[in-house]
Amino acid sequence: MSVLLTPGRNVLGGPLQACSYAPVTGYFRDGCCRTRDDDSGRHVVCARMTAAFLNDSLERGNDLITPRPEWRFPGLKPGDRWCVCAERWLEAQRAGVAPPVSLEATHESALEVIPLALLQAHAILPTRAADSGKA
Repeated sequence: MSVLLTPGRNVLGGPLQACSYAPVTGYFRDGCCRTRDDDSGRHVVCARMTAAFLNDSLERGNDLITPRPEWRFPGLKPGDRWCVCAERWLEAQRAGVAPPVSLEATHESALEVIPLALLQAHAILPTRAADSGKA
């Protein structure tokens, strides 16, 4: 059985950027939405949590709010960025509660489940220093 990591490319074809280090996310808890064959949930979509998504997940039996230190899981709140399962994100989109996504930090394998146009419609716009007033 191979446990090799998939290459770090994002859905736009560029290098995969980190999703979050606070909280530390990713299947490997390395901040990136990388995957490999034994990641059955395919945790490859970098999403910014919303109350609607967190509550919908809880109602569907996936509690992303309660901390679980034994799994190195801090519990999430709106505004946190987290690597979510591609199928779960698509399910949330169909239910009208899909959280916004970082295209640069979403692994290219998400495209096997979610069309790029759909991800783009929910994209977080990149922050540029000129846009934020910071030098």
